[in-house]
Amino acid sequence: MTRLFMLSMALPYLLLSLSSGSAFAVTLEDIIQPTPERQTGEGPFDKLVIRGAMVVDGSGAWPVGPMDVFIEGNRIQKITPAKKSEQTHTKNNEIKEIDAQGAYLLPGFIDLRVRGYLHYDPHAQYPDYVYKLLLAHGVTTIRGVPLGPMEWSLQERARSERNDIVAPRIVVYQWPGDGKAWKDRSVITAKDAKEWVAYAARQGVDGVKLWDPLFNNDPAVTATLLSEAQKKQLGSNGNLSPSHVAQIDILAAARMKLGSLTHFRGLFEALYDGHDIQPWRSNVNPRTQIAQQAALIHRPGTEVWNKLIDELIALDFYLTPVLSTYSAHRDLMRAKNADWHQQYTLPSSWRFSQSWFPDDWTTGDEVAWRHFYQVWMQFLNDFKNRGGKVTLGSDAGFFYQTPGFASILEMEMLQEAGFQPLEVIRSATLYGAMELAKAKGEPLQTGAIRPGYLADLVIVEGNPIDNLKVLYGTGIGKYDKKTGAMERRGGIKYTIKDGIIYDARQLLKEVEAMVSQQKDTQQ
Repeated sequence: MTRLFMLSMALPYLLLSLSSGSAFAVTLEDIIQPTPERQTGEGPFDKLVIRGAMVVDGSGAWPVGPMDVFIEGNRIQKITPAKKSEQTHTKNNEIKEIDAQGAYLLPGFIDLRVRGYLHYDPHAQYPDYVYKLLLAHGVTTIRGVPLGPMEWSLQERARSERNDIVAPRIVVYQWPGDGKAWKDRSVITAKDAKEWVAYAARQGVDGVKLWDPLFNNDPAVTATLLSEAQKKQLGSNGNLSPSHVAQIDILAAARMKLGSLTHFRGLFEALYDGHDIQPWRSNVNPRTQIAQQAALIHRPGTEVWNKLIDELIALDFYLTPVLSTYSAHRDLMRAKNADWHQQYTLPSSWRFSQSWFPDDWTTGDEVAWRHFYQVWMQFLNDFKNRGGKVTLGSDAGFFYQTPGFASILEMEMLQEAGFQPLEVIRSATLYGAMELAKAKGEPLQTGAIRPGYLADLVIVEGNPIDNLKVLYGTGIGKYDKKTGAMERRGGIKYTIKDGIIYDARQLLKEVEAMVSQQKDTQQ
């Protein structure tokens, strides 16, 4: 299964190489590269104090401050009103202080849909590219769905836990049938499902990811898999692709105890009015026709709409919409010309995105997707307003979406859906932590700024409550009347993960060097 996984992930890039006439040759063993040892980041320190910050704690509460936050090792110890005269000493007068006056302090962001596609890109060469972009945008925890083959993902998780590499915390969710011991087996029967879950739990994975191209979509097998995962205190997340949703929509999956849904597949199918399954033609093009589902469903506010929301909430089901991934479908030109591509998007990633859009992509296609998004966003906002939990996920790598930047775009799109900025930040922090902790039956340790929690924090030069754009690595533009130039301001200054201080601008410089080097080698 591991070799199948690797081949499936590498194939698009290999095809691109062949189609471009490249003489590039790669073996499967060459695809996965070890992440370099950590060479940047300060700490963790015995004692660290963040002075004078405005604190947004992640719970939805309004910012308070200025506050001093005291950290020992990798744990927050106390939070007090800032006192300029207060001096803090250790026995040897050793302490690290950060002057955060005028800045905002937030919990580290939690991105629940990250895949390791760039780790399999034979052009990329840089396995830490994704990690550094995410950390530079305040992401301190990621859920790999999956990040890579099981053994490699677990190794990456361990190295991140030890802070041997520059990377967010890694939560490992794997496809059914993955793992070296299953390389000659597949999950076909309920017995297979039970045995694979037991195997995955022994290996130490955190959860199961459903995606039917690599998994039998028999509902009985799916039900067994999810039931066994729950018994083993493994989380579960699903991206229900078209061949899945004909039998298992979002409600059926939630009743089977699936923990959360990413994207939209299965949601619209549960709301069909006059249909039971997708009414597609034999020559369906999902890329252009998915958006047509918006006209097939019971409308917002109807009994069916409200009952679906109520039952999902009663089942404590989480939604990770990943709005940003398909945002290019609403405006392809805008996605292709985003500010960050020139400096921070690898050429290989750019070529991969180009391969997804047909030559005849039309204004009509984009209009249909805009209408689709209106209905989808209405559901998310109604779900949130009635107590449902919506979390952050980016799934960058497709459709001109660059890691890190896509995480912030996702936050902007949640605001577009009707979430106020404090609700957006809660989705990106506390709710993500709650979903991960719920699956394991563990108390919260991240997702909020509280004494006893892990020191996963973001220091921002700007007010994200007023403008989420200050979180972008490219900052925001401000016109200088004297010079007539547009200056870049804002951006994340420091991301603190496990008490280690990462300079976000330095991380971006390192990413920029990777991009520049790849451009040079491919000229």
